[in-house]
Amino acid sequence: MGTADGGKTDLRRILLDRRAALSPGTIGAAQEALGRRALGLPELAGAGTVAAYVSVGREPGTRALLERLRDRGVRVLLPVLLPDNDLDWGLYRGPGHLARAGRGLLEPDGPRLGPDAVTEADAVLLPGLAVDGRGMRLGRGGGSYDRVLARLERAGATPALVVLLYDDEVVARVPEEPHDHPVHAVVTPGGVRRFAPA
Repeated sequence: MGTADGGKTDLRRILLDRRAALSPGTIGAAQEALGRRALGLPELAGAGTVAAYVSVGREPGTRALLERLRDRGVRVLLPVLLPDNDLDWGLYRGPGHLARAGRGLLEPDGPRLGPDAVTEADAVLLPGLAVDGRGMRLGRGGGSYDRVLARLERAGATPALVVLLYDDEVVARVPEEPHDHPVHAVVTPGGVRRFAPA
């Protein structure tokens, strides 16, 4: 694992291969469990605005959670991928208001709120492939959420940062680079793990 990214590429490949082997039944059961556990988090229970994302493919499922948050009256922001890999945001208005976008993503079909809209969130659900015992997250490598985290830091915004993963994606160690930020909690079908601030 001597790549320039400290071994992230190799670990990503292993984790994506593992996800590819999951059965539809396992994925569906995980989505239900993740939704229940995430809704029980105080950070989401008390949130007025949550920045989230629509799971695609074999990602840990967020769709049931998005609906439950909306039913509670939570303002849910969803990302819109920009040509430079930064993220704009739009409001989640239900599954009938999602449009297919590049890279197999689903995005909100309504007005764009601007990249800074995420700074209004009380909690941010981050996609990922793994989290380690320090709360360091491994993403897919596009850098979109690194920009989101940097934007939050510049704005002085301090939302709860939460990652949804499968149980075996909480690992001993994730390769870390200087720009990486730890998250506050990881939710898996098997439970919730919190990380102390650095």
